[in-house]
Amino acid sequence: MNELMTRLLFFLFPLSLILFTAPVAAKETIYFGAIPRYNPMIMYKNYQPIMDYLNRTTPYHFELKLARNYLEAVEHLRDGVTQVAALGDVTFATASLRFGAQPILRPKNKAGAPHYYSLIVVRHDSPLTDISQLRGKTFAFGSLQSTSGNFIPRAYLEQQGVQLEDLKSYSNLATHTDVARAVLKRQYDAGAVKDVVAYRYEAFGLRILARSEPIPSVPIAVRKDASSDLVNAITDALLAIDPVNPDHQRMLADWDPEFRHGFVPASIDDYRSILQTLSGERGGPQ
Repeated sequence: MNELMTRLLFFLFPLSLILFTAPVAAKETIYFGAIPRYNPMIMYKNYQPIMDYLNRTTPYHFELKLARNYLEAVEHLRDGVTQVAALGDVTFATASLRFGAQPILRPKNKAGAPHYYSLIVVRHDSPLTDISQLRGKTFAFGSLQSTSGNFIPRAYLEQQGVQLEDLKSYSNLATHTDVARAVLKRQYDAGAVKDVVAYRYEAFGLRILARSEPIPSVPIAVRKDASSDLVNAITDALLAIDPVNPDHQRMLADWDPEFRHGFVPASIDDYRSILQTLSGERGGPQ
C-alpha cells in the first residue's frame, strides 16, 4: 500500500504543479530607441545595462532598438517602432515639432548639472591654439542632425568669425566616435564632438581646443500618446538612481558615460530656445 501511494504521489505531484501554480504574466515589451552617437558595438555595450536595470525595476521588458542614423531614430518614435528614445537636442526638437514628442528626463553631468558641452578637438601635437587658426584647415563635423557635433559647433565657429567657406574643407561624419578617430588619424585638422567623447579620447591623443556654452542635456523622450503608467515607471526607476550610493556606482560603471550621474525631470521649456530656432527654419533640420 505504501509503495502504491508513493508511486501515485510521484505521478500526481507534477500534475498538481501544472493545475495549481498560477501562470506568470509576460511583461509587455517596450522598445527603447537611441540615436547612433557611437558605432553599434559601443552603443549596445553602453546602453544594454540601462535596459537590464529597467527590466529589473519596472513591470515592463525593455529592448534596445538602434537606428541607423539620427532621422531614423525620430521616425521610429513617430511610427511607434519605439515607445521611448534617448535623443539629442536637435532630434528631440524635430520630433516635438513634427509629432508632439515629450521629454520626460534628462541626465546630469559629473558635476551634478543637467547640461553638457560641444567641444572642438585637435590632436595633442597640433600647432593650433586658437579658433581663428582654423581658417584654411580641414574640419570634421558630426551628423547633420547632431546638436553637439554639427548644430552648435557651426554656430560657434561663426560667432568666432570663422565661416564654413574659410575652411579648406569640411565633412559630416556619422558619429562622434568617427570624428574623434578621424582627427586622431590626421584625416582632419580638427573636429567637433560631444564632451564625453572628447574626454574618452584625450587618453589617445586628443586635445580640447574650444568649448561651447552649456547645452541642455539630451532628453529621454516619449510619444505624445505614451501611457502614464509607462512614463511613471521609467521616471520612478531612473530618478531613484543615486550616483553617491556605492552600490549604484558599481552598477553605473557599465552605463553610457552620459547617464552615469543620475537624472532630473525634463520639460519642454528646457528646449525652448532650440525649438524656436528650428521652427524658424523651413522644415527643420534635413
